[in-house]
Amino acid sequence: MAHPLLQSIWLIPCYALIGAILSALWFPGITRRTGPRPSGYLNAIMSLVTFIHASLALPAIWGQPPQEILIPWLNVAGLNLTIPIEISTLSVGAIVLVAGINLLAQTYAFGYMEMDWGWARFFSLLGLFEAGMTALVLCNSLFFSYFILEILTLATYLLVGIWFNQSLVVTGARDAFLTKRLGDLFLLMGVVALLPLAGTWNFNELAEWAKTAQVDPKVITLVGLALIAGPMGKCAQFPLHLWLDEAMEGPVPASILRNSVVVATGAWVMYKLEPVLALSPTVLGATVFIGAVSAIGGSLIAIAQIDIKRTQSYLVTAYMGLVFIAIGTQQPEAALLLVLSHALASALIIMGGGAIVWNSITQDITMLGGLWSRRPVSGFSFLIGLAGLVAFPPFGGFWALLKICEGVWGTQSWIVGIVLLVNAFAAFGVTRVFCLLFTGEAKQMSQRSPEIHYWMALPMIFMMGFTLHLPLILQALNLIPSWAEINTDLALLLIWSTITGIALGAVVFTIKNIAKPVVLPWKGLQDLLAYDFYTPNLYRSSIVFIVALVSQITSWFDRYLVDGGLNLFGALTIFSGRNLRYSTSGQSQFYMLTIVFGIALISVLLSLPFLSHVTVSLFPQNATEIVMNVQR
Repeated sequence: MAHPLLQSIWLIPCYALIGAILSALWFPGITRRTGPRPSGYLNAIMSLVTFIHASLALPAIWGQPPQEILIPWLNVAGLNLTIPIEISTLSVGAIVLVAGINLLAQTYAFGYMEMDWGWARFFSLLGLFEAGMTALVLCNSLFFSYFILEILTLATYLLVGIWFNQSLVVTGARDAFLTKRLGDLFLLMGVVALLPLAGTWNFNELAEWAKTAQVDPKVITLVGLALIAGPMGKCAQFPLHLWLDEAMEGPVPASILRNSVVVATGAWVMYKLEPVLALSPTVLGATVFIGAVSAIGGSLIAIAQIDIKRTQSYLVTAYMGLVFIAIGTQQPEAALLLVLSHALASALIIMGGGAIVWNSITQDITMLGGLWSRRPVSGFSFLIGLAGLVAFPPFGGFWALLKICEGVWGTQSWIVGIVLLVNAFAAFGVTRVFCLLFTGEAKQMSQRSPEIHYWMALPMIFMMGFTLHLPLILQALNLIPSWAEINTDLALLLIWSTITGIALGAVVFTIKNIAKPVVLPWKGLQDLLAYDFYTPNLYRSSIVFIVALVSQITSWFDRYLVDGGLNLFGALTIFSGRNLRYSTSGQSQFYMLTIVFGIALISVLLSLPFLSHVTVSLFPQNATEIVMNVQR
């Protein structure tokens, strides 16, 4: 590891952190003189430095074995906490992906937030996100990864709530923070419980330990379930998925980063912990079950939404569910390939949707239409994002889903059916949104909807290029098989599911003879999907109700018992003090009498234990009897 760019790879998180600090220092006094834009430019320059450093370091580490740098942090009382940094092709490649998408998101924000004066806070938090994610992929310790995830949770809360004068934004930020914290609490339990079992938090050492580990099945099952609870919240899996939808109330540029790579931080931790999770078949089964429910449920709910942001957020939940399925079926490479293809396609679709939101009066896709002639760049972003997301050969999504299906075809073929369903639903859902936005006649809300300016168009064009060229990159790196090596039957099934979804969506939402909006025969099913399986109601009737009840009980206890007792003591003190002042005469003999009386009273109280053993006869016959009585 003599290459200077590899030796200094640990500086990469510091670049983004420096950008975040410089942006945060752009306080209002400076902003009044220069405007807010320089704060964003400074942060973008640091992201560009990160991208260049990682891009140049990637060829140097390609094909080389992973290297590790140890940074001592704390060694006390037999506890040695050293920060291990792993330098590998995977970690450096992940940094290139994170820095590249963040740089494009910041460039997109130059146009999207052109008139917003909160640049300093916004770009500072984007820098904090980048610093946290790059540190996470470099960190080779579960202990320190947990703390980095906590920093990202805090950054999510602050970034979603950046427009803190809007009630929905504040609610979304609060729910995002609390939902993630619920999963992180269980994750912390698993992190603490794993150390006595394995004796280490190092991911590589945990993988070696898992090969020969002899542990109680019940213990490792509980630990494994706790370890997947944190990624459930990060990846917005059922039932910890509502935060992602509410977080879309924040700025769209933040959603580009969050819905593409931030949600994948939980998947990254699960990828590193896959050898430990494999010790318990129950944990693997639970992971597959959670992923299947989230994948099917998220893709169905996305179809029933009319808000353009909600249609995008639930698809993220669905595809992260497929990542859970890949981890649960012990296919970590397929999970990473799906994360990569989804990150590019999802970022592109969100950019296209954000362009519509930016200069439209409404976000209701049923009130828009006929935008293709006015918005070709946004339209192409949706089409290419659709091709990269679903199993549309030869794009990335096709190879990722095919890899998952091939891994389970001989053992768990029913999972193939789930993948086909989710792929068809996703193709139908994105096609539905595209048709409602860009086809047909222009409606009243879309009569005046010009194309976006270059600050927003350039990132979309670059992202389209990356999505289109991803198969060529994967093929050049030998990360996908040749066409002769694939399972033809599975490939045809995936292609037909994609064609079915796209064709059905195009037919339903372009033919005028079909009534709009589409109404299902059973209204209960339509309401079930439209209202997110009534998950918010279940939350209110279960968790929220229990928390509110406990809060009311503790409030009553605090108000009437704790505060009541203290208030009673204070009231008695005031009452006795007020009455005592009337006994003040100013005569010294009265004060002396009071002191003597008090001394006598105290003496009697102290003598009560002794006097209780004294018995005196009223008519003693002699002194000896008195002494004996006293002795008794």
